[in-house]
Amino acid sequence: MSAKTLMIQGTGSSVGKSVVVAALCRIFHQDGLRVAPFKSQNMSLNSFVTRDGGEMGRAQVVQAEAAGIEPSVEMNPILIKPEEDARAQIVVLGKPAFTLAAGEYYRHTPELLGVIEGSLAQLRSAYDLVVIEGAGSPAEINLKGSDIVNMRVAKMAQAPVLLVGDIDKGGVFASLVGTLVLLDEEEREYIKGFIINKFRGDLALLKPGLDQLEKITSRPVVGVIPYYHHILIPEEDSIYHIEPERKEVEIVIIYLPHISNSTDFEPLQQEEGVHVRYVTAIDELGEPDAIILPGTKSTIADLALLWQTGLASAIIQRAKAGTPVIGICGGFQMLGKRIEDPRRVESKKGSIRGLGLLNVVTIFEPEKATYQIKAKVVGDKGLLQGTKGLEVTGYEIHMGQTIGNMAPAFEVTRRGDREISHLDGAVSGNILGTYLHGLFDNADLRHAFLARLHQGKRLPLLPRAPLPTKEENYEKLAELVRHSLDMELVYKICGLGD
Repeated sequence: MSAKTLMIQGTGSSVGKSVVVAALCRIFHQDGLRVAPFKSQNMSLNSFVTRDGGEMGRAQVVQAEAAGIEPSVEMNPILIKPEEDARAQIVVLGKPAFTLAAGEYYRHTPELLGVIEGSLAQLRSAYDLVVIEGAGSPAEINLKGSDIVNMRVAKMAQAPVLLVGDIDKGGVFASLVGTLVLLDEEEREYIKGFIINKFRGDLALLKPGLDQLEKITSRPVVGVIPYYHHILIPEEDSIYHIEPERKEVEIVIIYLPHISNSTDFEPLQQEEGVHVRYVTAIDELGEPDAIILPGTKSTIADLALLWQTGLASAIIQRAKAGTPVIGICGGFQMLGKRIEDPRRVESKKGSIRGLGLLNVVTIFEPEKATYQIKAKVVGDKGLLQGTKGLEVTGYEIHMGQTIGNMAPAFEVTRRGDREISHLDGAVSGNILGTYLHGLFDNADLRHAFLARLHQGKRLPLLPRAPLPTKEENYEKLAELVRHSLDMELVYKICGLGD
């Protein structure tokens, strides 16, 4: 029997669709249903590697975790990863398929519809309910002809749609009604209700507006979700901004134009007393206790910009003054002496000099490495002092090999289900580079790193309470949303109620 479906669309980007889907996945999971998330097409540089080495958007990973199931690429069959010069790498069912200029992509959407339909059918055959996420707004009338993520998918799945609006931005009633108006008559029939998200204040003061909205549209307001700070669920491509009460140490992350996997730093931002700042210009750098160069989808272009803006020279100066500098993935490549791209895999430039903080060279290769990994610390100097033998988990996503005569940072002991022995990264004093994403998700390593920063400032390291687990956050989110929505009505809309 084919699963029931429910689709969450929005009046625009960043209205909270991803989080609403995650919440509903956890609620349905709590209620005993086998539920899976689905987003046909995702444009994101925050990606994840599945157990079998497939690449997919992190938002659907969060939603799968909330649903209590293993993420699979069928939950996000098309992933678009923007690159420099208005190009994008198109990942199909977890593997890079082609790189296209922006305008060329839409010529491929007819063939991609078959991939989407097959993935959706596979999920519907394995679960009781599939909760589908749209993208942006379904009312982008200039793009409707090539739509493969909003109303076309709703029709494909025969999915009732709940439309989400963000009241915190203002104009939520106009956004909801305007979206409805711009849809054609057939599409409007799929909209079965509204969800108002990120509400602050007295619900009684909002009630007259809700009544008028229902009267104007002849559709119910399914619920109003309050604005919250205490639940840490990442929205798609969002960057947390958490202002700590105490600022014991300050970590600067260089906000690269093509920054990827910014989720690497969320555990640091959640730590009490740790102030994480993202900077884009030399006058914002200041004198932090540590600098992190993150991953990027366009390493050469972003490194060139660092040189042009003076940030590269400023980072080198800070490093020579003793400030710890960490590079992850593309950031690791930047820390080396140079990056070579002889096959023009990433850029028209064949070579670019790196920051020279590590004695390594990166050579780009056409094939992308995507693995879930287990590793252990093998470096016992500098930033890794006292952590030798510590086991960590993470994942790799990169298209280059970095070589050099330096002390490695980690030994990768497992890739996917295969046991291996592969040396990763490099460490030299206060400079550390690695290909391992998810490094700071490992609490012991994270606390050892923060302890070194405290020692550098001669600050006592306060006892640290464990961070809320993902499961705890999913449970809190589900409780909040369950009490905010008319779940009996939601079940009825899904065709699962009486």
